[in-house]
Amino acid sequence: MVRIFRWLMRITVAVLVLVGLVVGAVYYFASRSLPDYDKRLTVDGLDTPVEILRDHANVPHIFSDDDAGVFFGLGYAHAQDRLWQMMVMRRTVQGRLSEVFGARTVEIDKLLRRFDLYRLARTSVAAQDADTLAALEAYAAGVNARLDEINRDALGRGAPEMFLFDMPIAPWHPADSIAVIKLMAVQMMSQLDREVLRARLSLALPDKARLADILPDAPGTGVGALPDYAALMPGADTLRFAGGMGGAANDPLSPFRGPGLANASNGWAAAPSRSASGGTLLANDPHLGFSAPSIWYLARLELSSGGVIGGTIPGMPLVLSGRSDRLGWGLTSSYLDDLDVMIEELNPDNPEQYRTPDGFQPFETRRSIIEIKDSAPVTLTLRWSENGPVLPGSHADLGTITPPGHVAAVSWTALDDQDTTMSAGLGLMRARSIREAMVAGEKFVAPSQNLILADRLDVAMKTVGAMPRRNANHDSQGRMPALGAVEHNRWQGRLSYDANPEFIAPSGGIVGNTNNKLVERPFPLHVSFDWGDTQRVQRWTRLMQLRHVHSRDSFVEAQLDTVSVTARTLLPLVGKDLWFTGEAAPDGTTERRRHMALELLADWNGEMNEYLPEPLIYMAWMRALQERLVRDELGPLADELTHVEPLFIERVFRDVDGAGAWCDVIHSTPRETCSDIARMALDDALTWLTETQGTAIESLAWGDLHQATHDHAVLGEVPLLRYFVNIRQSTSGGDNTLNRAKTAGKGANPFRNVHGAGFRGVYDFADPDSSVFVISTGQSGHVLSRHYDDMATLWRRGEYIPMSLDTDLARAASVGVTRLLPKGE
Repeated sequence: MVRIFRWLMRITVAVLVLVGLVVGAVYYFASRSLPDYDKRLTVDGLDTPVEILRDHANVPHIFSDDDAGVFFGLGYAHAQDRLWQMMVMRRTVQGRLSEVFGARTVEIDKLLRRFDLYRLARTSVAAQDADTLAALEAYAAGVNARLDEINRDALGRGAPEMFLFDMPIAPWHPADSIAVIKLMAVQMMSQLDREVLRARLSLALPDKARLADILPDAPGTGVGALPDYAALMPGADTLRFAGGMGGAANDPLSPFRGPGLANASNGWAAAPSRSASGGTLLANDPHLGFSAPSIWYLARLELSSGGVIGGTIPGMPLVLSGRSDRLGWGLTSSYLDDLDVMIEELNPDNPEQYRTPDGFQPFETRRSIIEIKDSAPVTLTLRWSENGPVLPGSHADLGTITPPGHVAAVSWTALDDQDTTMSAGLGLMRARSIREAMVAGEKFVAPSQNLILADRLDVAMKTVGAMPRRNANHDSQGRMPALGAVEHNRWQGRLSYDANPEFIAPSGGIVGNTNNKLVERPFPLHVSFDWGDTQRVQRWTRLMQLRHVHSRDSFVEAQLDTVSVTARTLLPLVGKDLWFTGEAAPDGTTERRRHMALELLADWNGEMNEYLPEPLIYMAWMRALQERLVRDELGPLADELTHVEPLFIERVFRDVDGAGAWCDVIHSTPRETCSDIARMALDDALTWLTETQGTAIESLAWGDLHQATHDHAVLGEVPLLRYFVNIRQSTSGGDNTLNRAKTAGKGANPFRNVHGAGFRGVYDFADPDSSVFVISTGQSGHVLSRHYDDMATLWRRGEYIPMSLDTDLARAASVGVTRLLPKGE
């Protein structure tokens, strides 16, 4: 027995020693790629010395005697901290993920190859102005200097992920940076999915008048009645019962997110007349999908035109949202309708031809080979019509609205081979006034944005990006797919930059945008029929008008506001026949749970606080209510409506234009009222909460389900590793609060917070060094770095770090200084 015990002890010790050695080896090799921020390094491709000073939050402050040296330093810093992220983004836009990740990403690669964005980026290099070309070349040289250092000094392949995935790294090129901009356009794409969904709903709804309920227009006049899609498209009636087709949107590596999670943002500015300090103010928090690390990276560049500081995206030499000493700028998604789906009729005698206004013409075709790890390569035939690339029916459910003998193509402003968006971004960074920024904005192509501006004297807002010129007789006004062979459905170039909406020196002293409707203009100058917000703007307007003057702190308060105007509007409307009408009921019964829930909601002010039960009850109720309203009419198509549409609920319960008809279950004999459906939906919600949370109603907490999911796109689902690479935090806010925290809308937990403000910045030009900013994770993409998640807690608590151009302040608490020297020094 003693002998057995001794052998067991020996085996246990041996196993522990072996595990320790393995862990130690893993840590050693992974830690080799941790950047050393305090060093001197001689590099190729550099003409003047560069100093990269890292402040206490690891924000690089980059100095050189010329701008090329500064952009070189930014490329080097990006590659130090976010090399894996940059390489994955480049492979994504190239359509080459499958070379590394295998069959799981083949569909993503196929789609990106069909859009051909990387070829368009390469062609666009020559369209940039001389200063931009110099910046792109210097930035690429900085990235490549870091790659050379990694190879020369065996620095753990540059990132821990490189040990797990065989990813050969080619040198960085100027085209790669332009390609990253085009990838951002893909991530912000929403019009394609919206057009397809509108067409599918038009086919599915027996009463076509109800389409305006389920996909309501933003408040305002001037929108005409929609045609029936079946009337627009020969043969579309055969698609009425077609089921949905899976796409590539579910993989964390996919840039395609669908209409519910495409894009959003907040931005506003106040003139001196509305500022307590007497200087202009600007606040900006762009919204994108959460990830670990964040897509955002903070940096300060000391250019010959002056210092700029703010949010960059690794891969691009741009400060996209930030300030100089004289100008602040922010971006919000404009929701410009910059994409149309065109249905191309195939030649029945030759499917390699399609109908045009001048008869059948051949597609432009090209073969593309996709290499797949551990599998045979796939050869793809890329087809383009005069309207744009032909997409497969599986993407965005295009097959469900494409009649037999037809294919779907897309016209999209991002498919420009002379794209000067990069030059616009560089021009904006060098601008010293609103006027100069407006001039720079003319070169923006895609993605279209609202540019919020503040110089020392005034504020302004301008929509930038190419606006398609459509014919006034367009069959669907761009709201649904249309026949590509019809001349008046085709684009006729672009509108002039002057047609883009602008608001300069407003009389009220404040400009801003929450993705809300900006203008009311007749088609085709309408900008868009689909806008990203009808709710947050109501709260923003109230907060701006509550004060005669604002301050940096009041702008921060507005950014972090978690009061839901939507909840305050819908709850009294939906529950009007339920409040205080319940009878006494035994504990544990459905009636008692309903009574308790209504009692809590009756005293709630609409604040989506993570510690309260009311936000969870409200969200579960509205979700169940929309499901009850639409499922009988739409069947499986109801699954596409992943998020609650507040205007739809409001139209139904106010019976706008007969919308109350949605409350009656068409497959049942009794005639249900809206009060009946509201009561049943509340019971559905409470049953779901009881089954999934297993606790008393009053003990629920919104934050238990509403967790921000900053997940690693590749390692985030790997057992054990996910606990190290994912950053999860309970959060306040919701779909329709200014502190936007968009829920997933599907899955076992539809209330996960997956989309929001990964960057926040507030700029005060009375005291610029009191300006502040923060990102949602940390500067480093290296999981072993203390800067991987050191800003995550600040972000969750609504705290910020200083945004200072004062070099002495940055140097006072620096974590290191890197000096890059040209060869020969």
